[in-house]
Amino acid sequence: MLLKHQYQFSKRMEMHEVTEIIKKDVQQSGIQEGIVVVYTPHTTAGITINENADPEVVRDMLAGFERTFPTYHEDYRHFEGNSHAHMKSTVFNAGQTLIIHQGKIILGTWQGIYLCEFDGPRNRTFYVKIIAG
Repeated sequence: MLLKHQYQFSKRMEMHEVTEIIKKDVQQSGIQEGIVVVYTPHTTAGITINENADPEVVRDMLAGFERTFPTYHEDYRHFEGNSHAHMKSTVFNAGQTLIIHQGKIILGTWQGIYLCEFDGPRNRTFYVKIIAG
């Protein structure tokens, strides 16, 4: 089963939690045992799993990645001017795979799944592939 979702980012760098969307997809699939792959086909976006209890974690992560890969740097050569976004996307990764057990995604108590954008605002697609097994 393959599902397609869209999200409109309003800021240059943003993380949007998609955990509940993915949980709903898994529940509606009826699959009890298997895996779910979450993937975004964009070179300045990513999928990550991290804490979802305190929103300051997201703020801190974005601030830390901006310090590590600043938006503007004199050594960047990419003509579009978004080298920083490609670096951030590479570190975050374009996808994540999670285990489905007894019809639910296995996540830690404080874990959430995030769709991330590093060169917004943009409309982004992410896919959810649910595989029984």
